[in-house]
Amino acid sequence: MANEATQTHRLALPVPASAELERRLKRIWEDPPGLAGFFGTVDHKRIGIRYIVTAFVFLIFGGIEAGLIRAQLSGAELHILTPEQYNELFTMHGVTMIFLYAGPVLSGFSNYLWPLLFGSRDMAFPRVNALSYWIFLFAGIFIYASFLVGAAPNDGWFGYVPYASAAYNPGYNIDFYTLGLIFLGISTTAGAVNFVVTFLRTRAPGMSINRVPILVWGTLTVSVANILVIPSVSLAFFLLWSDRNIGTHFFDVSAGGQPLLWQHLFWLFGHPWVYAIVLPAMGIVSDALPTFCRRPLVGYSLVALATVTTMMLGFGVWLHHMFATGLSDLSLAFFSGASIFIAVPSAVAVFAWIATIWSGRPVYTTAFLFFVGMILLFVIGGVSGFMTASVPVDWQLTDTYFVVAHIHYVLIGINIFPVVGGIYYWFPKFTGRMLSERLGRWNFWTMFVGFNLGFFPMHLSGLMGMPRRIYTYPAELGWTDLNLITTFGTLVFAIGVLMLLINIAVSLKRGAIAGPNPWGAPTLEWAVSSPPPVYNFTVIPTVASRHPLWEAALDETPARSVINRGPALAHGRETMGTSMLDATPDTILKMPGESLTPLVLALALAALFTGLLLVSWPVVTLALLAIAIDLFVWLWPQPAAVRLLELRKPEEAEHG
Repeated sequence: MANEATQTHRLALPVPASAELERRLKRIWEDPPGLAGFFGTVDHKRIGIRYIVTAFVFLIFGGIEAGLIRAQLSGAELHILTPEQYNELFTMHGVTMIFLYAGPVLSGFSNYLWPLLFGSRDMAFPRVNALSYWIFLFAGIFIYASFLVGAAPNDGWFGYVPYASAAYNPGYNIDFYTLGLIFLGISTTAGAVNFVVTFLRTRAPGMSINRVPILVWGTLTVSVANILVIPSVSLAFFLLWSDRNIGTHFFDVSAGGQPLLWQHLFWLFGHPWVYAIVLPAMGIVSDALPTFCRRPLVGYSLVALATVTTMMLGFGVWLHHMFATGLSDLSLAFFSGASIFIAVPSAVAVFAWIATIWSGRPVYTTAFLFFVGMILLFVIGGVSGFMTASVPVDWQLTDTYFVVAHIHYVLIGINIFPVVGGIYYWFPKFTGRMLSERLGRWNFWTMFVGFNLGFFPMHLSGLMGMPRRIYTYPAELGWTDLNLITTFGTLVFAIGVLMLLINIAVSLKRGAIAGPNPWGAPTLEWAVSSPPPVYNFTVIPTVASRHPLWEAALDETPARSVINRGPALAHGRETMGTSMLDATPDTILKMPGESLTPLVLALALAALFTGLLLVSWPVVTLALLAIAIDLFVWLWPQPAAVRLLELRKPEEAEHG
């Protein structure tokens, strides 16, 4: 009781003068200058920007690979690439876009925005957050190092056996693939755990679960799913690596192994992952679109429920990737039905967006155009996916370019378009400057026209029988014109992406200065300066609405007053801990400061996987020793931190 009374007394302390409190918080939360601050930072905003920038670098790499692929296929019987080069490029294109771009870029948005949306000062585990980024970066470098030794992965992003076995694919190619993606999976899992705990424990007082933005629901849903499915695919990668390197026979038919085991383990991960790379992107649309429609999202509760339901159903549709493998009729019927039914929650989101636009007063900004474009592409991609859910149709279309068109409408239409729209929407918050709307509109129309010109004809190529994963084709089959159009369209799309990069580069220096809330948006991140201070909020805000800034505007209350109602936590790095459902404040959470241990641990893990690649047990042993030492240092209690955990007496707190 005494402790509870003391803590309650601290929460009731009068807030010091704002300027004095802000200077104090800046001293507490600011990273040290120089390399120590750069490599040791745990600031969620810096980590989020690093995720986004790194993911876009990988997007550019994937785009270059796609350009080479399309150059090879632009005409019949071309030999710009050799068959082995083509295999490596289309494999690395898939690995890059699906694993190194689509998921991490959304993690970047959520890393930056979640604490700001929650009225918090950081993620629940700041050092784990830094660790997840460094592992992502080093895993990507590890995989791309395969090009330097002439042994890039070459069996498709799905790595099917027996083609991936040592008997048919000797060399380091598949080992880079298996070990690199296990390495990346550690980053994804660590980030997922961090997101879940951040949601459960760091929301602002009053931010009950029915008041959180849809982006939060999307990221939370995929984080829970990733915790469940990453072990499945990591096991598949490890079993394949052990088959290739230490003599096991998990996928070797001659020794009693099961090649289909690989497909089950992979697609048990692979189809939930499809939703992992679109649900947060859909959340971006659900949260930003209403700002430009000048009204709340229609059917918030239904959209949140549809988000969770989509992922739940996503665990029951993985077999539709295996309809052509000779499975039982009962299995085909069950998974076909589930694959058709999963269109229902997706349709709920689409109708909610359309109703929001229809009943609102849309402002036609560049971000709005990208969100509307996403809705159109979502419908096209959803319809083509719905078609392949039918077993007889899938038997005709599987392994044709129709499926390639579908996956690009999903990956680009439902991921890249919302991401670019999100950049136009949140760039003022990230940087304090506005992107050019004039260039932005050119950017949108170039990407939109180029995308549809490039990828819609793939549906026709597939219906004409063009198989995927071929590096050339005879002229008499009649695919040349469609492939040339596709190649031209992808070039136009690439020009559109270049326009985005030019707009960002120019606006960083010459863009119009953005105020705290240039769009008149309703959520908490727009209540602080642009860019936000290192500590996010001077005091922890108390929330009483799903749209706190709009409610304040209706009450003719300044937005800043919304975030100045709450406790001042300025005795070290602190944020408020709240209950899981109603966000009732119940504790003060102590946040760790900058540290090099996440970077060192990620480097040690990189050394570990390099040792496994080379099957060098001395390197593996040294790497494990380095990991153990780093964890020992990481977890060793710090005296200063221990002192901060001690609740102050009331008279000490008053003099803070």
